[in-house]
Amino acid sequence: MGNCAVILAGGEGKRMKSQKPKTLSEVLGKPMLMWVISALRKAGIEDICIVKGFKKECIDDFIADLDFPVSSVYQAERLGTGHAVMMAKDFLKNHDGNVVILNGDAPFMTSDTIQKSLVQHTQSKSAATVISAKVDDPTGYGRIVRDETGGLKAIVEQKDADEETLKINEVNSGGFWFDCQLLLTVLDRIKSDNNAKEYYLPDAIKLLLSDGRAVGAYTAECSDTVLGANDTAQLEELNEIARKKGYSC
Repeated sequence: MGNCAVILAGGEGKRMKSQKPKTLSEVLGKPMLMWVISALRKAGIEDICIVKGFKKECIDDFIADLDFPVSSVYQAERLGTGHAVMMAKDFLKNHDGNVVILNGDAPFMTSDTIQKSLVQHTQSKSAATVISAKVDDPTGYGRIVRDETGGLKAIVEQKDADEETLKINEVNSGGFWFDCQLLLTVLDRIKSDNNAKEYYLPDAIKLLLSDGRAVGAYTAECSDTVLGANDTAQLEELNEIARKKGYSC
């Protein structure tokens, strides 16, 4: 089978003051999850798997109301983005193409960005391609560190970054393209040897690089690509941006 998508939608979003999963919080009257699905389908990717967690029955109801098929898997414990993708292993095994992994609470990831990053990913024959963006304030984001040829050298999290790395304003959007089969070769090797005891998806990039695989980064044209919402204030900010810039789902 061809290209597919995995959407991470297990988050609780306690600060949203809602009884729904975070990804069902709305921007211009549509769940953020719907924005992501719409962008994927406009990009020609219809084989989609949602990783659900908190209040999974709400995601089930959401999927049941769609007029096209979307599959889902359940992440019983939320142990990081890498762990979430591990839940979709059987889905990935059925695909020999590429998978784009996106956050379900990033509504401004556009079909254009998805398509153009795939073109770069396939033309460069990369095992993985990180979707990045250049932002005015990179605080809190993982920094994209490139080598002298412009290739991806590392993704360095804020807490691990030295003074020089903190100056980098190109950041990880949380969106990734992977060759499905190559992702499966590293997924089980991701370790949770960090303070949070979680499995992080960017560690798959480290493992592919250490295996000698080609890994790249595609810089989205619009910095809004990286925006998400963790609380009601940020959600309102997303709504304001969408209204001001004329975004639509």
